[in-house]
Amino acid sequence: MMVPVGRTATVRVPATSANLGPGFDACGLALAWYDRLAVTVSDGGVRVEVTGEGAGDLPGDERHLVVRAVQHGLAQLGAGAAGLHLVAHNTIPHGRGLGSSAAALVAGLALGWQLARPQLPVDRAWLVATAAALEGHPDNVAAAALGGYTIAWTPEPGTGAAGAARAVSLPVAAGVAALVLVPDETLRTSDARGALPDHVPHADAARNAGRAALLTHAVTTAPELLPVATEDRLHQRARAVRMPASYQLVERLRADGHAAMISGAGPTVLVLGERSALAPVAESAPGGFRAWVLGVGTGVETVQDGS
Repeated sequence: MMVPVGRTATVRVPATSANLGPGFDACGLALAWYDRLAVTVSDGGVRVEVTGEGAGDLPGDERHLVVRAVQHGLAQLGAGAAGLHLVAHNTIPHGRGLGSSAAALVAGLALGWQLARPQLPVDRAWLVATAAALEGHPDNVAAAALGGYTIAWTPEPGTGAAGAARAVSLPVAAGVAALVLVPDETLRTSDARGALPDHVPHADAARNAGRAALLTHAVTTAPELLPVATEDRLHQRARAVRMPASYQLVERLRADGHAAMISGAGPTVLVLGERSALAPVAESAPGGFRAWVLGVGTGVETVQDGS
């Protein structure tokens, strides 16, 4: 099925933070910080217009990640388009551990769904599974697709759904907000992953499993437990050499009693807590870091014309 020329779809998609300390490759949080993207089916070729983050640096043709995701989504749904015109207004920083690539994939797939099936709401389970297959891990894409606090997993072979990532979204306790401290430097996710050891001590793995379980209780019900629930022994210390200023900031904030952690692969620092407690931390952000206090975000959403 070819999508008619002139059909348009628009979405907004949130920034996300993955891991949240101990929940490596499983836990994520959507942030109230959004990119807005619109695509129109044209009569041929691909044209991309980008404003904001990445303007002048991102590809302006079919190599653009959102375009590739749109085309992949269309193909998965048995549809195609003669050409595409993408307009992207990006606000999520790139290469900072705030899920910009996950946002691009989720947005592109959601746009593809709307082009192919405009009368139906996007299938969120399809969105998570398809985006995770493209991204390689499900934590950020789950939060971008579903919003709120998410837990994602990939079933093992023999369970009937091997390889198809799944996720659930849980409501966040009232009053919990996120402070992001975004450094000037960037870090590639592949470089951050390359710093991880092949093996970890059993005691560290066991401790992280307990903290990850406590994290869900803290985020959803008991935010006063966030400082202890966000302790990690698996990945942040190993990555410190790639982002020394960020890791030192995490250590200082945690020593002061804050639930601070590296956001995703870094180098952004994330702090969870009551908004009133985060404001003074934001005001005292060290040089080289920009600070924002954000609410919890919704998942990718269709945007109506004029809204």
